[in-house]
Amino acid sequence: MRKNTFLHALALAAALVPAAAMAHGGEDHGEEKPAAAATNALPTPAGNEAPARLADGSVFLPKASQNLLGIRTAQAQVGQVSQTLELKGHVRADPSAGGQVQATQMGRIVGTRAGLPALGQAVRAGEVLAWLEPVTGGVELANQRAQLAQIDSQLLLAERRVARYAQLEGTVPQKEIEAARAELQALKQQKAAIGGGLSNRLPLKAPAAGVVSKVAVVAGQVVEARQTAFEIVDPQRLIVEALAYDARTIGDIASVSGSTASGDKLKLALLGRGVELREQALPVQLRIAPPHPVLAVGEPVNVFVQLKQERKGVVVPVSAVTRGASGEQTVWLHTAAERFAPKKVQAQSLDAGHMVVTAGLAGAERVVVQGVASLAQVR
Repeated sequence: MRKNTFLHALALAAALVPAAAMAHGGEDHGEEKPAAAATNALPTPAGNEAPARLADGSVFLPKASQNLLGIRTAQAQVGQVSQTLELKGHVRADPSAGGQVQATQMGRIVGTRAGLPALGQAVRAGEVLAWLEPVTGGVELANQRAQLAQIDSQLLLAERRVARYAQLEGTVPQKEIEAARAELQALKQQKAAIGGGLSNRLPLKAPAAGVVSKVAVVAGQVVEARQTAFEIVDPQRLIVEALAYDARTIGDIASVSGSTASGDKLKLALLGRGVELREQALPVQLRIAPPHPVLAVGEPVNVFVQLKQERKGVVVPVSAVTRGASGEQTVWLHTAAERFAPKKVQAQSLDAGHMVVTAGLAGAERVVVQGVASLAQVR
């Protein structure tokens, strides 16, 4: 038994080697003669069974080889399925769960005691990420100092007036005493405001809880007003933004799903859609329902929008549909116990893991849903 299994594995490996690699010495090793021989030889003796491509393009594959290659089939069933639109989208940060930290005026960046935040660092809402030390020009600085000196002079006179009125209380009208005290308080506030503008640092705070996704400054850098210093993103609250070129169908959505370039599946829900064209299409925002895989802002996503309208078709896994040499869509049918034949079809995406065959299958056929690539390699 072990000897027969070993011989069968050797025969299977030889069948998967391209025919061009077997040619030598100018001999003719075309595919038609071996294929015709295989066709005439069906069924073959038990000791000489080997995978082979037949003259009509079908493949002879013994049962043992099917098990080794992991060939799996499923019966095609025609039914009513939702019409689907496939859109191209990208992962975006939720505007309500993150934001930018910008300088409110020209100044110099100063780090906190822990320094500037690092990429990926978790922060809390309102946490101070850095300090902005205002930078003032020479003329403006001189004017502020002159104004501060003038306020100091007025403040000294106001303090003496309030002290004198306190000694004459009872002989001076109360409203004059209150006016003097109010003037003194106003001058103190003006001095604090101007003095704070000369020496105080302004905090740059995180607008929301999340992680630091961008650090655009370094310690000591002088930045302009409205320049972005940091960006905050909540990785648990991301959205997908896609462009829809048919605005009428977007209003009749039944469900939405998506998949990333790495094959991770996403469960999506419609969040909102725009009313202004962008790149000749309407932007559509979709919320990613948890739990979801680790995603990066800007990562491309295939979005599958299932509409309420239905049509007839056969639902098959994505792995069942391949592209032929000329680009046509093809599925493999299990036509006999050890024989498989390619069949040209028309198929469209249904969701992240399935396609719907709209033409080429009548129903009740057995379709290969696993191991299709191995069948295509048999020569």
